[in-house]
Amino acid sequence: MSQSTSRSQERPPSFVYQATKRAGQRGAEALHCDKLPASELARRFGTPLYVYSASMIRERVKAFEKAFHGFPHTICYAVKANSNLSILRLLARLGLGFDVVSGGELQRVLRANRAAARRVVFSGVGKTAAEINLALRSNILAFNVESAPELQLLGECARNLRKKARIALRVNPDVSAETHPYISTGLHQHKFGIPIQQARELYTLAAQEKSLKVASVSVHIGSQIRDIKPFREAMERVAELVRELRGEGHDIRYVDAGGGLGISYDQSDNDAFPDRVAAYAEALTAPLRDLKIHLLLEPGRSIVGPAGILLTRLIYKKTNGAKKFLIVDAAMNDLIRPSLYSAHHEIVPVQPDSSSAEKVDIVGPICETGDFFARDRQLQAVNEGDLLAILDAGAYGMVLASNYNTRPRAAEVLVDGAKAKIIRKRETLQDLLRAESL
Repeated sequence: MSQSTSRSQERPPSFVYQATKRAGQRGAEALHCDKLPASELARRFGTPLYVYSASMIRERVKAFEKAFHGFPHTICYAVKANSNLSILRLLARLGLGFDVVSGGELQRVLRANRAAARRVVFSGVGKTAAEINLALRSNILAFNVESAPELQLLGECARNLRKKARIALRVNPDVSAETHPYISTGLHQHKFGIPIQQARELYTLAAQEKSLKVASVSVHIGSQIRDIKPFREAMERVAELVRELRGEGHDIRYVDAGGGLGISYDQSDNDAFPDRVAAYAEALTAPLRDLKIHLLLEPGRSIVGPAGILLTRLIYKKTNGAKKFLIVDAAMNDLIRPSLYSAHHEIVPVQPDSSSAEKVDIVGPICETGDFFARDRQLQAVNEGDLLAILDAGAYGMVLASNYNTRPRAAEVLVDGAKAKIIRKRETLQDLLRAESL
């Protein structure tokens, strides 16, 4: 892999190769996050290390706001993608709302910025009474209700607290999206939502409950969707339902379009991202233009995914016959997406050179054959002790981390220009053992 090949995997404006300065001399090119060399971050904070770029997060939020400019909307960032408190605070300061799927995620939003509660939508199929009560007391924007029993419980909780809960029913439009089956949610065989044909009956029931306020229709067809057409198809069905509901007297003021806009994991798509978001915006808004509706959006991965990398250090090089392995200090407990979804992440050397490429498996130290980041991957020849960067790890990385094999979870760092802030300390073995007793 040449330096030019490495450059093809850059993620501008933040993760690019730049020359470094050492003792007043120009050094070799190395991967930077904003203005800081990744190698310097690894030296200061250790590895494995999640590194996020505040400037890239701002750029991607800006692209969303520009694409939907002129159409009433609120961006409710999907907290499940990356729930670090500093990331949430950054997004709240940019004016974003939040989509939460648990009481714990709501507590995180309240901790990051309590005033943002009024821009929170609460999704998820298994809300408990305790979670519902917390959300009611916090005066969130709306509940996305996913079943008749949940609707009944929400009404009871709101009555008991003398609150009025603003609701949407999450309808299942039976739209197929080309994505991994584990993250597809828009078909009848999935656990999510209410069949669109049954929604009118439940809206009628909801309108009869004085503690509930029918205000919205919600839909979410899946995650990591690269084709724009399913979004438009789903929104056309939602628009038809909105017209029917209004015809029956329901005051539908919002449509929650969910999230799901995918990113490109195998090549840089940052230059085209504003265009892709513009196409996404057109697909969602075109069917709604005559409805005078306020659109709620729930992006997650598309905002933070390319804004993060996982730095890891090569521990050993190993050969089994014709098979070559690079054993690194990160593992599936740090980033499970390749093991769980067979997901592809580009992996690049932090310090590239002109060495020839070799075919390798990049694996972690966990006692599982499934502990891998890449198989049969062409990678520039690297040496033990070298740093590698796993790209596009800002979403569904740290939030899915575990302590399997009694491995402390990685540290997280937020970089903004020339400043780096530790936003999650590296766990210690003492942290892992503290809650246990003999």
